[in-house]
Amino acid sequence: MARLLKMSGGRPGVDVAGEVEAVGPNVKRFKPGDAVFGGCRGAFAEYACTAESKVVLKPDNLTFEQAASINVAGLTALQGLRDKGAIQPGNKVLINGAAGGVGTFAVQIARSFGAHVTGVCSTRNIDLVRSIGADEVIDYTQNDFTTSNQRYDLILDCVGNHSFSECRRVLNPDGRLVMIAAPHEMSVIGLLALMIKPLVLSLFVSQKAIPFIAKSSQDDLTLLGELIAIGKLEPVIDRSYSLSDARDAVRQVEEGHARGKVVITLDGADEILPMRGKA
Repeated sequence: MARLLKMSGGRPGVDVAGEVEAVGPNVKRFKPGDAVFGGCRGAFAEYACTAESKVVLKPDNLTFEQAASINVAGLTALQGLRDKGAIQPGNKVLINGAAGGVGTFAVQIARSFGAHVTGVCSTRNIDLVRSIGADEVIDYTQNDFTTSNQRYDLILDCVGNHSFSECRRVLNPDGRLVMIAAPHEMSVIGLLALMIKPLVLSLFVSQKAIPFIAKSSQDDLTLLGELIAIGKLEPVIDRSYSLSDARDAVRQVEEGHARGKVVITLDGADEILPMRGKA
């Protein structure tokens, strides 16, 4: 039986899908036995606990594995494109890191908005990115998208390997760069500089750089679940690990080569615990 649970700070895992084991006296939306998915700190556990506002009911035709992959990656892709990127039908959109957890959601969501989508990924992921709806694919091992002759209305950067100045070369005059990632090896000072410099530059040019972190939203989680349930969005699951092999799952994600999502299942149970990867 899948369970929804809380672990104390410091325990890994931020997303969960499972079945409610128990609810507090003030909980109105859920009852024991409900299948739910959403956010949960310390999700690498047999039991965990989260706030009522952090989860939603799972559609019946959505698997726990699919549901567990949605929370952070799906919300980031949706809110980054819709709320920060102001995506519109007919926009030319580039997804840098199109084969990762956020990127695979973003390619499909951008297409659902009627955008023309270019995905940036490695050679081995070209077919994958095309299969989920990218109109064009750039192999970053062969070409640097910031030096091309193409122009984009919106760039969703899931990798953080190009500066705003570099991306401006391929942005339309009123284009937007939504930044959701930065190099992992960067120092705190370097990260602050990476965020502040484009914001300052944005004050003097019509193009805009927008650092972004997704916010919890039950409405958006419900929307994403419904889109998957009706076949308009399909999570890309690279591999599932048992909880006893969580160390291997973490290692795969840290190596930076996960295609879509890596998930963890509880040994002998139905819970699915996702991990974020990158292209």
